[in-house]
Amino acid sequence: MNEHIVFLTGKLAKISLEKVLSDISSKNEFTYDVIDIGVNVAALATINIIIKKLDLKDVLAATKIIIPGRCRGEIKDLENYSGKKCVRGPEELKDIPRFLGLQGKNLDLSKYDTKIIGEITEAPNMSVKEIIKQANTYKKDGADIIDIGCLPSTEFPHLSETIQELKNQNFMVSIDSLDEKNLISGAKAGADFLLSLQEKSIWIMDEVEAIPIVIPDYPREEKKFYKLIEKLLKDDKEFIADSILEPINFGFTDSIVRYHSFRKNFPSVEIMMGIGNLTELTHADTAGMNALLFGIASELEINYALCTQVSEHCNKAIIEGNFARRIMHTTKTYSMPPKDISNKLLNLHERKPFPYSTSELKEMWSNVKDKNYRIYVNQDGIHVFNNKNFYTEQDAAEFYQHLDIKNDDGHAYYLGMELARAEIAFLLGKRYDQDEILKWGCSVEISEDDIMKFKTAGHTMRKLK
Repeated sequence: MNEHIVFLTGKLAKISLEKVLSDISSKNEFTYDVIDIGVNVAALATINIIIKKLDLKDVLAATKIIIPGRCRGEIKDLENYSGKKCVRGPEELKDIPRFLGLQGKNLDLSKYDTKIIGEITEAPNMSVKEIIKQANTYKKDGADIIDIGCLPSTEFPHLSETIQELKNQNFMVSIDSLDEKNLISGAKAGADFLLSLQEKSIWIMDEVEAIPIVIPDYPREEKKFYKLIEKLLKDDKEFIADSILEPINFGFTDSIVRYHSFRKNFPSVEIMMGIGNLTELTHADTAGMNALLFGIASELEINYALCTQVSEHCNKAIIEGNFARRIMHTTKTYSMPPKDISNKLLNLHERKPFPYSTSELKEMWSNVKDKNYRIYVNQDGIHVFNNKNFYTEQDAAEFYQHLDIKNDDGHAYYLGMELARAEIAFLLGKRYDQDEILKWGCSVEISEDDIMKFKTAGHTMRKLK
């Protein structure tokens, strides 16, 4: 039996929604009805309004009801009233094809393969309290292991105390130092991992219980490194290997090849990749770099990634890595490219930033009966319209000459703020939704709006303090 879906919408969106559905319904083998719920703008509808206005005869044949994405209220109330399964659709009707296409695909982003080691690089210059605070931030962002970095020629008298306190608070801990004394004292204080042992310092692993991350004396001495790994395997030692990721134009491509060769030669050995040599030493946005590196990690089954946040442009490295590893795990699970899974790594751009063409917006304008300004963005620019006028500009400042906002400071403030957002969205190719803040992937933490409640008053409608 084919599914029969009833879509509830407003008067202004009904024609556009019917056009979208007519294009996809036959391909997706479902029938549908589009019901005008008696409001002009679908986003202004609430569950209570729908219950008051909905004729149950219109949904008698429905197997499912889809309500507007911004419709507020408790959806169970509508299910109890209609006796039908009810689902919130996407915020924009142009996203309905993708919305319907993903239904039934349980894309689980809770799982991952690669563990993240978050390095606190300035630990010797921080108090124990400061280190614990930083560790908790890293853990919140996705770090599985906290790495205590030791600085060359810098005393670290509270090293043991730091590691003991981290272990008391149930952190997995690693220590990274060129000083053998620091490595030994850190391991005896309870560190779980040691970064990074070379052939000359490999003896340390016989003195402590911590698991060593083993690196080559020189990254390009591959054969010598392999001999060390073979000896450790022969001696049945527990360890993690790191072939060393090198910076761009200093051996980056060759180092990727070495990771590939290492995995081919040692399929069962756990591997770590330190990604800082790419992210820290490349002045480019890091989200894309992390996506690529964790994609490589997924293919090569790299077990650990060392993430650093030293440079200011790398201040989201851990949280980006956290989402990247989950996305890549999902792509492997479902045998699909890392596309249409999550927006968390789309910090500057958008999958489909402009849902409406200018002609569609003008058709929408023809049905507007009130003086309130609507703001939309597409590839042609910023569009502002009400019942009287339709304006298009690419510079937000140009709207000053058009808009009737004299003697209305609150309205002027509101429109100025919204048009500034709209201009940013137009210039970068981001999705703009009026009255909603721009989304910046995982770079900016946005508190999720509770759709079950009515939206709080905007700035200009709040009581002044």
